[in-house]
Amino acid sequence: MRGSARVLAIFVLVLPFAAHAAAKKAREAAPTFARAESVLKWINGYRSAPEPEKLPAAVKAMGEFGLLRELDQAGLQVGFIAGVLGTNSDKAPRLVAQMFPMPPEDQVILIKAIAFSGLPNWKQLLSAFSERMPARQVLIDKYLFGDGKTLFELPLDEGSFVLDSHWGYYFGSGSEPAVGRIVSALAWMKEGDNVDKLTIAAMAKWTLASNATRDKDLLDTLKGQMNQQESEVARTNLREVILAAETFETAKIRRDAVAAIDELKAKGPQSARNYSWWGQAGQTVLALGCVAASAMGQVQLGIPCVVGGAVSTAALKYLAPTP
Repeated sequence: MRGSARVLAIFVLVLPFAAHAAAKKAREAAPTFARAESVLKWINGYRSAPEPEKLPAAVKAMGEFGLLRELDQAGLQVGFIAGVLGTNSDKAPRLVAQMFPMPPEDQVILIKAIAFSGLPNWKQLLSAFSERMPARQVLIDKYLFGDGKTLFELPLDEGSFVLDSHWGYYFGSGSEPAVGRIVSALAWMKEGDNVDKLTIAAMAKWTLASNATRDKDLLDTLKGQMNQQESEVARTNLREVILAAETFETAKIRRDAVAAIDELKAKGPQSARNYSWWGQAGQTVLALGCVAASAMGQVQLGIPCVVGGAVSTAALKYLAPTP
């Protein structure tokens, strides 16, 4: 009896310490995203140290910090979620399940991310969670039974959301095909009549060069793309991107982009002779180096990195010609 009492007493004394240790271990294991910058910092470093288990917490943090509020400015986030899901097919159902409960307004992002994931069974995955998203049934049905396009089916000239989504997919997966599609937009650098295409091409060229200065894997991928691009214009501009990245001279990319835009504005159709199209073109994701600078509370490249909504609104202003 005394022995049992002694064991019980020890158990009572030890239990609080064991519970405290378990709670401490859980806190240490749980990802913490105290600010929007911490989410972006995690995205920035994901490919060097993939931790897909943290994706649900990151998605919840994105919602809490308003990074999913405007779909047109959430291409990076959509693409990143899609990239992580697409490269973790065995974990995808569990990761998606852990993102719930999710506000209906944020569910649009998840639906698109599942459709963009490239998973062979993405329709089954989306259908499995449709009951948890009754407010978004119309959009779900569009992807399951209608004309909803997957990421690699979207035309690049539909807007900056598409370009951003490809960058996000690359950040989440290291996908070479995603980079290849971004590179293919360089074929529009000689576009003499379509402002939207020239804008996307300029954004693609500058973000490729800026990102590649800080990402050797990306730079190597770009070199491999030289033999895969059919357009001579794309190959010529890709050479300039690679040279700019290797010499850290991306300012020339910006100057050339502005010069091409100024020329089109001066000689092109009336629709190109004003500055309103800069706003219509949307806001593309800023370079990887700028994302890192935002996350660290620093400003590099002379570009004001603005976190919130889209990763940055600075890229748009940085490339915009001055009246």
